[in-house]
Amino acid sequence: MVTSGVAAESWPWVCLLYRVPREPSTPRIAVWRRLRALGVAQLGDGAVALPEDPRTREHLEWVADRVLEADGSALLLRAQTLTRADEQRLVRGMADARAEEYRRLTAEVAELGPVVEDLRVVRRLRRTLRAIQRRDYFPPPERDAAAAAVRAIAPSPRTDHERAEAAR
Repeated sequence: MVTSGVAAESWPWVCLLYRVPREPSTPRIAVWRRLRALGVAQLGDGAVALPEDPRTREHLEWVADRVLEADGSALLLRAQTLTRADEQRLVRGMADARAEEYRRLTAEVAELGPVVEDLRVVRRLRRTLRAIQRRDYFPPPERDAAAAAVRAIAPSPRTDHERAEAAR
């Protein structure tokens, strides 16, 4: 959406104000996990925001439907910050959260070394990178380092048969 860590201008946000009953806890946990996976900006208890585009609006509409199905309440709003400082605070918070995820991923790759024996580990690292990138609306510099680290990691050049033998 935005290629720098600081907002150049203000744009609309889609906000979800919600409340999920405490019991049963399963729907509340599912909503929390989905919002976390989306990389929302947490505005307060039961209040989250994403920069508005058709995809983010659809995602929050889906979450709102799950909240209502759980006998909760949900309200979707379009909002715009009134000050540049507020906008930058939202953007910085989201970018900082992704930067931390990218740093953890880069550190994990570094611990494994340049060649990984288990192809499943390589696939998991690639999936993790894609998942972070999907919720990265304001890419921090750490994104490039994490992507380069994951691209550089290579599965062992051994054949599948050799891997199977080594696993025995």
